[in-house]
Amino acid sequence: LEELRQQGYKAFYLAIGAQGGRAIGIEGEDSDGVMSGIDFLKSINQDNTQKYEGKVVVIGGGNVAIDVSRTAVRAGAESVVQFCLESRAEMPAAVEEIEEAEEEEIKINCGWGPKRVIAENGKVKAIEFKKCISVFDAEHRFNPQYDEETLMVVEADYVLLSVGQSILWDELIKDTKVEIRRNGTVEADGFTFQTAQEDIFAGGDVYT
Repeated sequence: LEELRQQGYKAFYLAIGAQGGRAIGIEGEDSDGVMSGIDFLKSINQDNTQKYEGKVVVIGGGNVAIDVSRTAVRAGAESVVQFCLESRAEMPAAVEEIEEAEEEEIKINCGWGPKRVIAENGKVKAIEFKKCISVFDAEHRFNPQYDEETLMVVEADYVLLSVGQSILWDELIKDTKVEIRRNGTVEADGFTFQTAQEDIFAGGDVYT
């Protein structure tokens, strides 16, 4: 940004989105064949001739997860199954998105959370799920509870994690007064969207 200031620019509006995936912290997550849904979509967008043949398991219940599932179908998957913690009514994905995915024979399994990835020689072979009995607490805060005795193992050649996104700031705001919240979003005025650095403003996912 300092380089741009020297070129005469007077203000900057940061709206770079949330371009990174998010890990879920389970055993085997680093196995070959496990990747974030965001990275999967990025790879397909950069080269739509890529093929992901075999059994694909998508984890997540939002619109991005639905997009990942539908893209996997187009990338040549033998089968695509999607798992999410939420019930059908609680899923954050739009109803029409869910219906369109099911029309493409994507099976959506509600009420299951990933327990561990099962790998063989470093390559994903299956993923084990545990039954989710509730997603939110009494104050409607995200606090999933599980029945650890009710498990299910699903064969997989690819596991695509679509459970949220992260903001990749890199060095964009290095040496500025811009304040970052604990969740990686930027602190800004709710009316002007001005940050603590007077010539830097922010909006979109990096703010909300």
